[in-house]
Amino acid sequence: MHLRRKILFKIFAALFLLFFYCEFCIYYVVIAQCSWPFLDPKLEHSNIDKTSEEPVTIMVIADTHLLGPRNGHWFDKLRREWQMQRAFQTAVALLKPELVFILGDILDEGFYCTSKEFENYVLRFEKMFALPDHIKLYMVPGNHDIGFHYEITPTRVSKFVNDFNASAVQLITVRGNHFVLVNSMALSGDGCFLCKPAEMQLNHIERTLKCSRAPPNSGECDENSRLAVYSKPILMQHFPLYRQSDMECNDFDSAPMPIKQEKFRENRECLSREATYQLLSQIKPRLSLSGHTHHGCTKKLMLGDGIEITIPSFSWRNKNNPTIGLGIFTPNNYSFTKCSLPRETTVILLYIIGVNIIGVWIIHTLLIKGRRKHLK
Repeated sequence: MHLRRKILFKIFAALFLLFFYCEFCIYYVVIAQCSWPFLDPKLEHSNIDKTSEEPVTIMVIADTHLLGPRNGHWFDKLRREWQMQRAFQTAVALLKPELVFILGDILDEGFYCTSKEFENYVLRFEKMFALPDHIKLYMVPGNHDIGFHYEITPTRVSKFVNDFNASAVQLITVRGNHFVLVNSMALSGDGCFLCKPAEMQLNHIERTLKCSRAPPNSGECDENSRLAVYSKPILMQHFPLYRQSDMECNDFDSAPMPIKQEKFRENRECLSREATYQLLSQIKPRLSLSGHTHHGCTKKLMLGDGIEITIPSFSWRNKNNPTIGLGIFTPNNYSFTKCSLPRETTVILLYIIGVNIIGVWIIHTLLIKGRRKHLK
């Protein structure tokens, strides 16, 4: 009896250690291999003055798709939220970013859930993505949060903006680095209740950037609207800028075939061509960050010398190998990379190998025990 209890204790201990590693430790093991990108002095923008201030570090995720009461099994919901919470909190603890950005589709059923369900969403989000006071969190809405353009209502927008502090257009400036956050669904250009204010805010940001670029006291603009330090901004929104498909995307986390070949529809899978040109002409970003497609992509911008990087979905429900974006910025330089998170298939394989090893050990132990009884 004593020997049987001893064996059972070892089995439960082995299973607990396997579970603890796969559901907790693995996030530290994998994310600890990530590091902030290096700022290459050769890539400094010669027309923008250096500053003596520390670079700004940002972490970017997209498409968390917190499940609601309708889509997905309860266990699927429980597991995905645990995975995202552990990955997010581990990344924040190890990497210590200054700013965190979430690029839309935070909720999966946000655009048609009830007020009570939305309140539940907010509470779950605040628990999963809690941050210390010194780290600032910013978000843009996605189509799953408030709906596509034709589905959006003032009530939905107001609810999301109030609870997630994600207005249509935001200009965030940190130590001379300017981040322009835009609601992709407000760029249809039809003068809707959401589009008109967004256009006015973008026009204001355009004037502010232009004024800040001009020499001081040049008389070209109101000096009160000048930014303390001018630098080319970083554009952030949910939709990718216009592209025909993901065929030109060759990142390690890009879409598999044949998904890559699927044609994008304007204002559905990507921003319209017209809105893209207008946005790039107004903002003139050095970097554009987006989500929505659930897969990674890096490509050159249609206008200017910047690039666009699409961040894959942060949910293992949508992506076997999610990643987080890590960027470091000064007014005249930047560097951006993507950090891999544990693969779903790797975790499943670890469970299979671990359970099999425990099973072999049990059989081996029982055989030895049986032989000893037989010898007696």
